[in-house]
Amino acid sequence: MVRNILVAVAWPYASGSRHLGHLAGAYLPADIFARYHRLVGNRTLMVSGSDVHGTPITVRADQEGVTPQEIVDRYHAEFVAGWKALAIQWELYTSTGTRNHHDVTQDIFSRLHENGHIDRRTSEQFFDPEAGRFLPDRYVEGTCPHCDYADARGDQCDGCGRTLDPVDLVDARSKLSGAVPVRRETDHFYLRLPDFSDRLEEWLRSRRGWRRHVLNFSLGWIEEGLQDRAITRDIDWGVDIPVEGLGAGKKIYVWFDAVIGYLSAAKEWAKIQRTPDAWKDWWENPEAEHYYFIGKDNIPFHTIIWPAMLMGYGGLELPTDVPANQYVTFRGGKASASRGIGLTIGAALEIYEPDALRYALAANLPENNDTEVSEAELDRRINDELVATWGNLVHRVLSMARSGFEARVPHRGEQTAMGREVLDSAGRTLDQVAAHIERVELRAGLRTAMEGAARINAYLNATEPWKLVKTDRDRAATVLKNSLDAINHLKVALSPYLPVTAERLHSMLGLPGTVAEQGWVGAPVPAGIRLGAVSPLYRKVEGASRG
Repeated sequence: MVRNILVAVAWPYASGSRHLGHLAGAYLPADIFARYHRLVGNRTLMVSGSDVHGTPITVRADQEGVTPQEIVDRYHAEFVAGWKALAIQWELYTSTGTRNHHDVTQDIFSRLHENGHIDRRTSEQFFDPEAGRFLPDRYVEGTCPHCDYADARGDQCDGCGRTLDPVDLVDARSKLSGAVPVRRETDHFYLRLPDFSDRLEEWLRSRRGWRRHVLNFSLGWIEEGLQDRAITRDIDWGVDIPVEGLGAGKKIYVWFDAVIGYLSAAKEWAKIQRTPDAWKDWWENPEAEHYYFIGKDNIPFHTIIWPAMLMGYGGLELPTDVPANQYVTFRGGKASASRGIGLTIGAALEIYEPDALRYALAANLPENNDTEVSEAELDRRINDELVATWGNLVHRVLSMARSGFEARVPHRGEQTAMGREVLDSAGRTLDQVAAHIERVELRAGLRTAMEGAARINAYLNATEPWKLVKTDRDRAATVLKNSLDAINHLKVALSPYLPVTAERLHSMLGLPGTVAEQGWVGAPVPAGIRLGAVSPLYRKVEGASRG
């Protein structure tokens, strides 16, 4: 049965270049997962976009003396170029700056307000006496009260990952002027999260197959007691509040509108397809499946706050799974765009081929633990695994077939038990990789596929077709045909991870169409067809070449 799969991917702030931590944390895993589901024939909707309302954008604009829109335009274009270079395939990559997104956000706000889940109240927030303005969360820095990290932000601590309120910070200071901010009263709208505590806990405890750290973190929030959260801010950059009363200079808070992007993007996609109600096949369909690909610092927004908003709105589907990844670290520190830690995607693409970079990161995905990723580790993964095991296997088998059998796929002669086993093993590998990806065990899926490649290499080493072609051509033909068929199975298993080179290999095998058209099927390569031109799929990385 065809399934409706929503692949919802974290919205990056259009405030600076994204780094490999972002890529490994959310975007690459989502693409692998979505590509698999498209191949098996499921209706897959992968959406995200640039978050153009975050205060990191206005902070950067202030620092550079330009408008926030100039910052947004610069980095949105960079993101789109990066996704294209990496073969990240979206049904829609948009932004929170569209009229559509503003309309959907205001609709969600209004419905929650009408249903009594949003109310207005007076609170104290930080005010910069030198700048003469209230300070949005990211304009306040200080020491985290939980872990003593000295450079925590007013919304979140990069040291321990906790979400914060600016008034929680110890020794708070204004990012604008360095002044010690003072508290002043201001009116804002609040989301009444405690309204949903019991429903959220019941829902979370019913989840099966979730990563332990995601579920434990989420239940910990419930057990500590949910707090009402302000959903508007004193800022002039963002979505207008659809309810009167707060006065000028206030907008909807970015964390509230960003999560709504998953819904607004689905609606925008449907309009682009000229089927304006098609979004309902995912959002109003109890059989649809929703998977959210995020980093662990965003867990509560996707397992507590967004589900609460969906419950409060009514009639929309909750997440099926939130396979949040842990952190990627560089030299022991968490990758961070704001602090310039970690290799940016653009810089990495100057060093590595796209599929090679995808492989090295997929082999190190931080699914259950923080993972250190150095350039030396990326090099090792590419040279010692991707090139040595898979790239060399493909090149030597196709080269032998071209040179020994007039560039055609040889006909199989008498089969042996060893030959049958290599083919059966390739079929099992395809099934096993599918099972891993279904469970969002992407590292394990890649490892299983590469173990399959190693078994084909072992078969070649045991049979030595380069010798047989001189002494027993029929036997050599059978070995190479078995190997080509097994490679065609692994091509499919690896294609969600290595989409660019999977298509190149498809052409080298002389097959018509594309891997996507073939689907998640490990078909034999027809005997007698002409092979395409053969060239190495990957090049070795030489550290010295970086200069």
